[in-house]
Amino acid sequence: MDMARNRHTTEQIISKLREAEVELGKGLPVPQVCKKLGVTEQTYYRWRKEYGGMRTD
Repeated sequence: MDMARNRHTTEQIISKLREAEVELGKGLPVPQVCKKLGVTEQTYYRWRKEYGGMRTD
């Protein structure tokens, strides 16, 4: 496993993706949302691909 995957837990990633959905819903562009979350766009899109369908409610 690479280092990037160890920086955030699955729960943290899903939480950030949910926060991103809220911000995107408010009309913020992806680059601004990523900056607010403290991740790169590449990381955001990878997370969305890997975890976007997961829900831990």
